[in-house]
Amino acid sequence: MTVVCESSAGWLVDELSLFRKWYQHSTSCQDADHKKNQYGIRGDLFLILRPHIPKQSTPVSLPTVCPETNPTATNQKKKRKRSCAFNQGELDAMDYHKKITDFILEGTQPLIQEGFKKLFLQALSVNDNHSQTEPGLCNNPCQLAELCNMAKSMPLLNFGEHTVLVLESGLYLPQETNVLSCITENKSECPKVIHFIGEKYIIPPKSAFLMSDVSCMEPLLQYKKYNIIVMDPPWENKSVKRSKRYNSLSPNEIQQLPVPALAAPDCLVITWVTNKQKHLRFVKEDLYPQWSVRTLGEWHWVKITRSGEFVFPLDSNHKKPYEVLVLGRFQGTVNSAGRESGISLPPIPERKLIVSVPCKLHSHKPPLSEVLKEYVKPDVECLELFARNLQPGWTSWGNEVLKFQHIDYFTPLDAAD
Repeated sequence: MTVVCESSAGWLVDELSLFRKWYQHSTSCQDADHKKNQYGIRGDLFLILRPHIPKQSTPVSLPTVCPETNPTATNQKKKRKRSCAFNQGELDAMDYHKKITDFILEGTQPLIQEGFKKLFLQALSVNDNHSQTEPGLCNNPCQLAELCNMAKSMPLLNFGEHTVLVLESGLYLPQETNVLSCITENKSECPKVIHFIGEKYIIPPKSAFLMSDVSCMEPLLQYKKYNIIVMDPPWENKSVKRSKRYNSLSPNEIQQLPVPALAAPDCLVITWVTNKQKHLRFVKEDLYPQWSVRTLGEWHWVKITRSGEFVFPLDSNHKKPYEVLVLGRFQGTVNSAGRESGISLPPIPERKLIVSVPCKLHSHKPPLSEVLKEYVKPDVECLELFARNLQPGWTSWGNEVLKFQHIDYFTPLDAAD
């Protein structure tokens, strides 16, 4: 994530610029195939010109009459009934929102103003005032999640049997079961195009991944210890159950993740949390204490349009234009290598804002490597759990870990925006 500007409150970042940097030609790259076939991330995936919900249409107060009991209601379609009053979860979310609104407003506005000065953000023109269309996405999905259900019935390999598959250009990956059993690495300075189950995927340089179900994480446990672990768990919620978009995990299942076994001394643990307060409380009061992780702070990712507006109105009762990250420090070892190294690092701030134009892909989170640089040692080992895309210098794990690496999300470099 290229930092456009920075303030004491946080950063305005350009995700698209960072993604393009990951896949651009490197002078140290000697791969002839890569020099012939270079790709860049599609610019339309980050082209959000207008808010998803216009500000003037946002409800800001409770209706005084329930729709289902209002005799003058014009909408006669049958809808799922709900009471006029907010439930406890909604009240908790509103209370939390009140506490952070001023910080988000006061911290975001100077960054947006500086973004206009640096021409990263621009006011809408007359030509931009058309209906916002969604890009055509991945016409031939390979259904990786369904494939990874195979992992549940696979026998675990014995210690020492876990292998690492090192990628070569144009590689056709072996049978699915082999891929699910081992770490796959791109050790080179160049992106690699691989073929897997009849589809093409672009693997960024210096990256590694394990595609598996939660029941088959053994290869990851035998691979490395990590100084940064970021995870975006598939939280349970009603909309996910209705849409069946992905399988969710219960709080108890999330607690069973082997994070302490993966963490190096003083590992920085970062968890993406939905705006449901029960999830935030669970992470801070149950999950982190069980993992011997001490909570350090709550950061917020604020999503804006190219014209500098929140993607959802800040006072929206439906969705908020921000998401929460809970940062903590693994306390499993007293004498840590970090303290013995003599490197002086600033403490993790309790509050920070990451402001960016988000990707249009569902549940696509911004990379955190750029904003974390000043708080961690150089060349640390980094892991993302429940990943849907890969990052240079990181190991990624999940049952959809290659999803956003599909070639449909890229364009030949000479045709990139």
